Amino acid sequence: MNVTRRNILLGGAACAALPGLAFAQAGAEELRAAAFDHQLLPDPYGPTTLWGYGPASPGTEIRVAQGARVRRTLVNGLDQPTSIHWHGIRIDNAMDGVAGLTQGAVAPGERFDYDFTVPDAGTFWYHAHDRSFEQVGRGLYGALIVEEPEPLDIDRDEVLVLDDWLIDPDSGQLAASFGNMHDLSHAGQVGNLVTANGAHDLAMPVKRHERLRLRLINAANARVFQLQMSGLDGWIVALDGMPLPTPRPLSEALLLAPAQRADLIVYVTAEAGETAGLVSVERGEGFALASFPVTSEASATRRGAVAPLPPNTVARPDLAAATALDLRMEGGAMGGLRGARLDGEMQSMNALVAENKFWAFNGAIGTMEDPPLAELSRGETVRLKIVNDTAFPHAMHLHGMHFREVTKDGQLGDLRDTTLLLRGETREVAFVADNPGDWLLHCHMLSHAVAGMTTRLRVG
Repeated sequence: MNVTRRNILLGGAACAALPGLAFAQAGAEELRAAAFDHQLLPDPYGPTTLWGYGPASPGTEIRVAQGARVRRTLVNGLDQPTSIHWHGIRIDNAMDGVAGLTQGAVAPGERFDYDFTVPDAGTFWYHAHDRSFEQVGRGLYGALIVEEPEPLDIDRDEVLVLDDWLIDPDSGQLAASFGNMHDLSHAGQVGNLVTANGAHDLAMPVKRHERLRLRLINAANARVFQLQMSGLDGWIVALDGMPLPTPRPLSEALLLAPAQRADLIVYVTAEAGETAGLVSVERGEGFALASFPVTSEASATRRGAVAPLPPNTVARPDLAAATALDLRMEGGAMGGLRGARLDGEMQSMNALVAENKFWAFNGAIGTMEDPPLAELSRGETVRLKIVNDTAFPHAMHLHGMHFREVTKDGQLGDLRDTTLLLRGETREVAFVADNPGDWLLHCHMLSHAVAGMTTRLRVG
């Protein structure tokens, strides 16, 4: 296709991957957060200034064995404070990386040592957690891959970090509009250029009947990807790093909300000379996020069904003995919120707007200093009912623990750390509060989090 400014900035081009690097755990490697220039757009644009770890975006891929110790030193080369959250890792609270809650923000020029073990095999990621609506939006994230003890029956293992960027079409630079009132009060920052692994033109050669493990990570600030396969077929084997008891056929579109991950095992069904792809569907139209040109044939026939991944050991909640909690999401544009508590005092909506606060949980605007939503005993089972009483979707993320989504018939469903609630939707999740500390619970549409959609749970 002919590349033009218009079709690139509408997300109409294919997306590509930059190779990550893997490290042995020999000591504390540096992760330097800094600005850098990257050829994000095609010609005739020049480089775009991003922020990244390395510096690169996605940042240096960390790949370790299950149970390994991870040691990394954050070096802040930015002009503002930052921190790193290790998303989806059931981690010691002091290492969770939430500036203002579990640690102080790391000032420009300063360092912070992260040191933790990874209990679960799966697909995880790390990202900035101070002014994350801007810092993640500028590229501060990377993949954290924890490998199973035994190798899988696959030919290749590929990580695809999906993102979108809001580009000024005149300059080719990121739009200088992070934290604007519209994004804070509406759907969040949605970009006009979609990439995979920091590139717009992925072409990853494959062979017919090859079996691939695709690890998908949604690093976007607010975009919900609706994903389909073209020339590929297979199964979902894990969600948010946690294996499914039975692999799930890829028979329908896969919704991947901000911060969510999905592990797929797929085989190439396209013929040699054709191109397979990972396709994003928006407004009824599809475009390639990643393309897979088929160069030849790996075998005459494909292998059979895949076995489940080995499960991670996560305590199973007892719904009959669960503590019931409620969380109502309110506010935003067209939400009808007339006022809410901020810093312990009731404020009018006009006063809240002046503070750039638009969203509330249970009638309160969330801050790090607020009392927790609940104080829980270690080992207590929680059944949390979340109601989306707003006009927009929200991706709710719990730090430090995984929960099970409760199905409509009252059964325990998938293990997740982030659950998507569409407009007007209600969902229940259940978990065992077995990790002590103060754990953030927030919307991962990152503009929503800074504008009020933040609370926490305290586990004793």
